[in-house]
Amino acid sequence: MGRTQTLVQLTAEILAELDELRAREGGRSRSELIREAIERYLAEQREETIDRAIVEGYTRQPSEDLGAEWAARASIAAENWDRPR
Repeated sequence: MGRTQTLVQLTAEILAELDELRAREGGRSRSELIREAIERYLAEQREETIDRAIVEGYTRQPSEDLGAEWAARASIAAENWDRPR
């Protein structure tokens, strides 16, 4: 995939921290680290969008767990309600 160069302005503090990280990680380029950070951010945003859509879907129409309902009804029916405690 082709790449397009873009200008990103960073504070001196962020740049210093980025350079320290580069030194610890074997001299990876600034571009590589920034690109990776953006890719992670975009992936998180995609996941959050999917999560919101799932929650919205279940809010509109909750799932029907018929097995759980059947088990609850069977449990209630099996209970001896006349038994003294």
